Amino acid sequence: MQKALTSPAPVAPPTVRNLAWLVVTAGVIVLDQLTKHWIMTSFRPHESFVLTPFLSLVLAFNPGAAFSFLAGADGWQRWLFTAIAVVASLFMLWLIYRGGSRLFLLGLALIIGGALGNLWDRLTIGHVVDFILVHYRDNRFPAFNAADSAITVGAIALIVDAFFTRRRESAADGPRVDA
Repeated sequence: MQKALTSPAPVAPPTVRNLAWLVVTAGVIVLDQLTKHWIMTSFRPHESFVLTPFLSLVLAFNPGAAFSFLAGADGWQRWLFTAIAVVASLFMLWLIYRGGSRLFLLGLALIIGGALGNLWDRLTIGHVVDFILVHYRDNRFPAFNAADSAITVGAIALIVDAFFTRRRESAADGPRVDA
């Protein structure tokens, strides 16, 4: 029986050309900072504007991490999250240089942009500006921002890429026959 031929997704070899994905990273940072600037000049802290029955804009500050993790700490978390963002961004930058599928590189670029957008807030104002609030009746998802959205979409891209990469590799190996 003949193996089915599959065409793997294009994988970029290690090269400086892969760093062109940093344009996506820069775009995320610019979008994040512009939206945060707009919300900070248009709203007072905790002021909100209802857009839909489930979505509002609100000016909120988060000294912690995702979902306000460690928000109540004494301030040391600012430096911990700064170190994590720097180390993770450098590692992902190295991964971009090494290459991979377009989806993989896009995911990394989005995550780096989101991490650096929030890092800028931590370093310049001591906390992250959040402004998107999803809610339903009395249930509220923690407020987030464009950087958080980029990180989430980037993580989903990496998961999808890993899933399809594994499927492509399994299809290329063909069915296993035990003797």
